[in-house]
Amino acid sequence: MESMTQTQASPSYHERLWPTPALLGVLLLLIPAVTLVVTPIDKTLALPVAILLYLIIAGTLVLLSPTITVRDGMLTAGRARIPVEFLGDVESLGADALRTAIGPGLDARTHLVIRGWIHRGVRIAITDPQDPAPSWILTTRHPERLAKALGKS
Repeated sequence: MESMTQTQASPSYHERLWPTPALLGVLLLLIPAVTLVVTPIDKTLALPVAILLYLIIAGTLVLLSPTITVRDGMLTAGRARIPVEFLGDVESLGADALRTAIGPGLDARTHLVIRGWIHRGVRIAITDPQDPAPSWILTTRHPERLAKALGKS
């Protein structure tokens, strides 16, 4: 059996696409809304049910936040992985360009790892002839750092 003492190289880029504090704050509005809905049914349970619902939704958003990592020649975005050797040009996308890229300008074959609360991103061309996706579009708070980590700055 192999020893588990082997260490992995630290990633040259790592980001978790956490929900913003503003989004979690807006979700707090669920508490009075759910309380109002549940109060006619059972007023003693209304507030605990509302708080529990908030915690479930906020926890789900936090726990399901994908990561973007560049490590050991591999780009990982969410559950998808691709060797960086198959990556072409990296285009940084501001808010308007991102909106166009994932809206009217979207190729349906493009692999997306996007979160609506992040308004910048990158489009990465895929050069692997076997890959059906022509590009990946990833939302990121640091598009320049991601491009640099991919060696495409």
